[in-house]
Amino acid sequence: MKTRTLGRTGVSVSELSLGGLFVASFASPLEMAKATVSRALDLGITYIDTAPTYGNSEEVLGRVLAGEKRPFLLSTKLGGRPQPFKPQDRACLLASVEESLRLLGRTSIDILMIHEPDRPGHYDWWADWDEINGPVLEVLDGLRKNGTVRYTGIGGTTAHELARFVRSGKFDVVLTAYNYSLLWREAALEIFPAAVEKNVGIILGSPLQQGALSRRYDDEVKKGAPWLSKTRREQLIALYALLDEVGMDIAEVGLRFVLSNPAVSTVLFGAASPQEVERNVAAANKGPLPAPVARRIDELAAMVPFRPFEEPAGLGWLLVSPGSYKGPGVAR
Repeated sequence: MKTRTLGRTGVSVSELSLGGLFVASFASPLEMAKATVSRALDLGITYIDTAPTYGNSEEVLGRVLAGEKRPFLLSTKLGGRPQPFKPQDRACLLASVEESLRLLGRTSIDILMIHEPDRPGHYDWWADWDEINGPVLEVLDGLRKNGTVRYTGIGGTTAHELARFVRSGKFDVVLTAYNYSLLWREAALEIFPAAVEKNVGIILGSPLQQGALSRRYDDEVKKGAPWLSKTRREQLIALYALLDEVGMDIAEVGLRFVLSNPAVSTVLFGAASPQEVERNVAAANKGPLPAPVARRIDELAAMVPFRPFEEPAGLGWLLVSPGSYKGPGVAR
């Protein structure tokens, strides 16, 4: 597994990293989770990410990584715990960190991120949104000074608002999800340039768009999902035709595309079995996409430069069951 430098942390990380959501008990039995994590470390993955809101992922990782001698970085987040969660309450934030340490079985955290700093309707972190100030920054600063946390970061999902937090220069890494992949390119407009300018490490989440690019949905795209926009439908049909032409697997193409961007420090993938880990690592080890294929993919991405308003963020989940989505919610 090749490595890259995680921005100004100076730490070398594997170009693929393991997302901890699917090792939680709702997705994977404990023995399977242990085998999945162990296989990832066997194959050279050195970065694992989790969060309090990922089911019992922290607890599972604490158990399966206990006594692990192979080198790895572990990140978790602030947000959603304890309940009721009070994002501007120091005691609440410190309690969350203490619980993370307990569940993970650690005395320190390599990277602690603020979860969804860019969505006030999710967590209202900031006392001053213009200056990006709030008690959470004081907490993070104190945790760094006493050695509980090595590096700090932000993990969000917006395409432009997140860039403002990156430009503040207050964070070492940014985890951006749902907005950079084969066909979704919004993060490249502002988030990536801001991170490069500030030497902030870029951790890319959901490179396969929560499953939308992990497999093909030929029937759903051609005949179902009435809420899918005409242009997105045409784009996906054209992508499938290209894959047939070049004889390549959609998930492999998706991973190799995002890894082709040198600005990206590491790419998170979710896995619930050792076999999934092996497939992803094998794809990454094939290197960047051939230039002619990459150019064709760029042309397809340009067909839908911005996500249609009606399109759900969790497109992959809903393509599995197109009738479960009835369109956007109440107009505001």
